[in-house]
Amino acid sequence: MNKENISKSVIRRLPRYYRFLSELEENETERISSGKLAEIMRTTASQVRQDLNCFGGFGHQGYGYSVSKLKEEIAKILGLDNKFKAVLIGSGHIGTAIAAHMEFNKLGFELVGIFDNNQEILGEKINDLEIRDEKNLESFCEENNVEAAFLCVPKSAAENIVGRLYNCGVKNFWNFTHYYIQGDYPEATVENVHLSDILMTLCYSMNEAEED
Repeated sequence: MNKENISKSVIRRLPRYYRFLSELEENETERISSGKLAEIMRTTASQVRQDLNCFGGFGHQGYGYSVSKLKEEIAKILGLDNKFKAVLIGSGHIGTAIAAHMEFNKLGFELVGIFDNNQEILGEKINDLEIRDEKNLESFCEENNVEAAFLCVPKSAAENIVGRLYNCGVKNFWNFTHYYIQGDYPEATVENVHLSDILMTLCYSMNEAEED
């Protein structure tokens, strides 16, 4: 199948496959059937086979899937060995937590720089990375071949920062702001994380459950 025809919903399930397969591997499970994998994924065996067939299948009749091999193949599809160089902008509570605790080296990225405009914290370190002055963002990105940016700044600052990054060749964003990047930069690759939206969705579900 042409990868351009693969739906976003399938692609968004791949990290879940990878996560569950990693847990199975840690528990020394060597192989798994589509039915058992479907149970873990809370879906159907047909859906599992359909998803994996988008990329070649990987299973064997009567055997199922090799856990380690399938995990390896999904890692390749996701590009987890790429080590794309990234910078994080904004070292407030969310930015600091992300820089301190995310294992980027296992997720396809290498965090090479942290930036902020708060003069009081410049020079401090998070996981051995020094917090740099945001004024030097463009030169750093160009010198270090940065390909992605993780945005943890207020919406009021995001538009300017994205423009600066985009103009120096950074066009891939993990966006924790409420700035709609695609509206101004339709060619950008963006993953938006709106924590308040997720929490409101939880609130809706709880509200519906109370009304039933």
